Amino acid sequence: MIETRGLSKRFQDKKRGEIRAVDSVSFTCKPGQIYGLLGANGAGKTTTLRMLATILEPSDGTAIVCGHDVIEEPEKVRANVGFLSTATALYPRLTAQEMVEYFGQLNGIFGVELKKRVDEIFSCLDMNTFRDRRCDKLSTGMKQKTSIARTLIHDPQVMIFDEPTLGLDTMTARTIIEFIRECRQRGKTVIFSTHVMSEVEKLCDVIGIIHNGKLLAEGPLPELRRNYSENDLEEIFVKVVGPHCASAEA
Repeated sequence: MIETRGLSKRFQDKKRGEIRAVDSVSFTCKPGQIYGLLGANGAGKTTTLRMLATILEPSDGTAIVCGHDVIEEPEKVRANVGFLSTATALYPRLTAQEMVEYFGQLNGIFGVELKKRVDEIFSCLDMNTFRDRRCDKLSTGMKQKTSIARTLIHDPQVMIFDEPTLGLDTMTARTIIEFIRECRQRGKTVIFSTHVMSEVEKLCDVIGIIHNGKLLAEGPLPELRRNYSENDLEEIFVKVVGPHCASAEA
């Protein structure tokens, strides 16, 4: 389970001074549930997810992931989290198999257990035809499958997806979407950030709309439709975010 409690992150900019990238965000995501963090570029989605994955430390507040505090027990949090984005880098000189084995070893998996996990994942993701090919020779879809395998190798209970389909072709994006659904079916806790309305509608059990670092609205899509008297998610998003854009411009 994921629970954020007043999670905040501030940065200092020489020209603009203090920037509140994330401002007192609180929400809960339960096992077997997909929580969709919906917002435009720069809304605070990536910063929020990086704090949950312990890549960044919060300025204020905290988050509990699988019973562990991201500030006090970051190593235990990382042991239970898989983090995937299109920005995830692969080492070009390693083969797909070497890449996945490397991350397995980083997570304390070795020997027979590691071989078994690698074989299972490569079969599940249909990766055996390129398991011995170097990462710099892989297609975009193959690289994304390798990133998924790397994320899955330690069988994490929490899966964090940061704009995972950004820049991907339609078929590769569909593979990612199906993989996210499978994570929910397996009872994992899933948080998914995007600015693509159709992905949110297809996938998410609960939607959180974030803008300028603040969580402005939250709930299942039917509830948001009732609350804002709109059926179309894009129209709901505009109703939620619009007034805050106007006040910022004023």
